[in-house]
Amino acid sequence: MADLSNNDEAVAAAIEAPVAAGEPILQVRNLQKHFPLTQGILFKKQVGAVKAVDGVSFDLFQGETLGIVGESGCGKSTVAKLLMNLERATAGEVFYKGQDITKLSGRALKAVRRNIQMVFQDPYTSLNPRMTVGDIIGEPFDIHPEVAPKGDRRRKVQELLDVVGLNPEYINRYPHQFSGGQRQRIGIARGLALNPEIIICDEPVSALDVSVQAQVINLMGKLQDEFNLSYIFIAHDLSIVRHISDRVGVMYLGKMAEIGTDEQIYEHPTHPYTQALLSAVPVPDPEARAHRERIILTGDVPSPANPPSGCSFRTRCWKAQEKCSQEVPVLAIPQRFQGQDIPAAHSSACHFAEEKQVVPVS
Repeated sequence: MADLSNNDEAVAAAIEAPVAAGEPILQVRNLQKHFPLTQGILFKKQVGAVKAVDGVSFDLFQGETLGIVGESGCGKSTVAKLLMNLERATAGEVFYKGQDITKLSGRALKAVRRNIQMVFQDPYTSLNPRMTVGDIIGEPFDIHPEVAPKGDRRRKVQELLDVVGLNPEYINRYPHQFSGGQRQRIGIARGLALNPEIIICDEPVSALDVSVQAQVINLMGKLQDEFNLSYIFIAHDLSIVRHISDRVGVMYLGKMAEIGTDEQIYEHPTHPYTQALLSAVPVPDPEARAHRERIILTGDVPSPANPPSGCSFRTRCWKAQEKCSQEVPVLAIPQRFQGQDIPAAHSSACHFAEEKQVVPVS
């Protein structure tokens, strides 16, 4: 990977270059974020760390959607903040078009951020109530005036409102005059303002009604086709993730447990945690529900401040053996599946990974 440091011209040239066919637009390698635990009031002493993200790796390709799922507290939202450089990584690398953005700052980071935008979880708190819709969507133009000159901003904002399905005449309204679904459309319009290549969606529909969720998801799919966007879609609802994602990564306690295509993860899971998650998804078909094996996990999720040795899932896993406490499993295609062209041949961080049929999530 080329390290261009903070050479603004070199960074600009790198991010404007097209991605080679088959190459990922974003590469995440061993990403870590440890928050220090301290003791004392006047003289603070570090006594440990909360390992919110502990060695996450994945690729994102041009025009695809990578879904990231997992239970609350597994580190999904922290990953999103690290990718945006809203939090500085403790270790690891995030390559955007070959440029490690974790090492950038100032104008170089600003240039990269133009192409990586974010849609936040809560449409009620992510919009400034004192600003009009026009000011909210147009604010990115204050930071990147080259995208829309001042005399052209109103037209540009109205175009964005129209693109996300809102009346352009709403430009002078305030957030409290919109419903939750409409506010999230405003957030999406703000994310599109700078013509980004990647949009990171941190649970963008979890605060919305089910019928509104479908509308927003369909809008995002339409915008992806229209603008060739790449999405990282973070959520805890497995059904929504399958509907929108091309590939899916499953996180547990700050690590990536399994990653593969939507078919591989939902119909041919090999990691015990993924299998347990899928077994808990409600199934509307009574006949299918009657034949499904429900996997009940024992114990509680360990503290990220004191994770188990070896495999972080071993304290709740029915397959755990002595090896699991001694060796950290690597996220890779299990050896027994290597060289085989079968759906189960995808990356799984388990010493004893094996395919287990579950009722597919529709």
